[in-house]
Amino acid sequence: MPWNNQSGGNGGGPWGGGGNNGGPWGQGPKGPSGPQGSPPDLEDIIRRGQDRLKNALPGGGTSRTAIAAFVVLALLAGWLFKSIYTVQPDELGVELVFGKPKAELSQPGLHFHFWPVETVEKVNTAEKLVTIGSRSRDAATSGLMLSGDQNIVDVQFSIAYQVSDPKAYLFDVTDPDSMVRQLGESAMREVVGRRPAQDIFRDDRQGIADNVRSIVQSSLDEYRTGVTVNAISIEDASPPPEVADAFNEVQRAEQDEDRFVEEANQYSNQKLGQARGQGAQITEDAAAYKNRVVQEAEGEAQRFISVYDEYAKAPDVTRKRLFLETMERVLKDSNKVIVDEKGGQGIVPYLPLPELQKRAVEGAN
Repeated sequence: MPWNNQSGGNGGGPWGGGGNNGGPWGQGPKGPSGPQGSPPDLEDIIRRGQDRLKNALPGGGTSRTAIAAFVVLALLAGWLFKSIYTVQPDELGVELVFGKPKAELSQPGLHFHFWPVETVEKVNTAEKLVTIGSRSRDAATSGLMLSGDQNIVDVQFSIAYQVSDPKAYLFDVTDPDSMVRQLGESAMREVVGRRPAQDIFRDDRQGIADNVRSIVQSSLDEYRTGVTVNAISIEDASPPPEVADAFNEVQRAEQDEDRFVEEANQYSNQKLGQARGQGAQITEDAAAYKNRVVQEAEGEAQRFISVYDEYAKAPDVTRKRLFLETMERVLKDSNKVIVDEKGGQGIVPYLPLPELQKRAVEGAN
């Protein structure tokens, strides 16, 4: 070693020094047993390291073969650790050979690939949710939009999407998630800008959401982002705080208008129902009257025919019977009393006509 003379002789080091074991400074390094404060012996340190390595190797051998086997085993363990990977249930894996993706996808589970020739990229396929716009004016103003009737509305909506093509999601677009947000905001501004503010407030929110989803999905497919939009939900739409009171007044006026129109429709339906009922009643009465008159006429005609038949059999008897029946009907309600001039014995010339009428009325009651 550089500080010890192992060849005997004069005991000098590489710089000489004679028999006093002197180094280049006139004194060799001291071992652990040397005087306090002297530097450690490097040969002793190296020897101790070799002894520890021997004890760590199997059988305590010092051969190069054992050291090489130990190194190979360590490298093999590291390679296996890099070559085996796990895909979680909500993930898909894309294996790459020298950076080029394979056609097949790695399903959830344990997989093996030849690292470092092959590598793997994992994609989370669970549904993601991005919210655009804010109810707070102090927050982001991405929800402020201009409607088709020149009104400003603050729209808050969310986009639910998930990865449908992992390879396109990883390699065809730099930042697909940011693109989904930008396309969603742009499409919402486009659709709201073509419609009146009342549609986004309450009249046609679902129609606006469907239209925006169609535009966003078409653009994502065109850019080959590998993303599918599941739903777009408009969570809130309100006017800016500066004009909120005016919008509320307009809404109340429209609600009053709708209420008045509804009350008018109810009154109209009530009167129309009554009129239709009365018309139906009059129609039924007319039909009944018609039926009664026809029946009476048919009955009279039948009776006349029957009387005529009897008259044809006995004209004198029938003529006298008709005369008597007619006189009975004519004189039935008359107040006159007719006395036959050929009256018999016992008829006084004075008749108490009022008394007879009174008795007739009392008898009737």
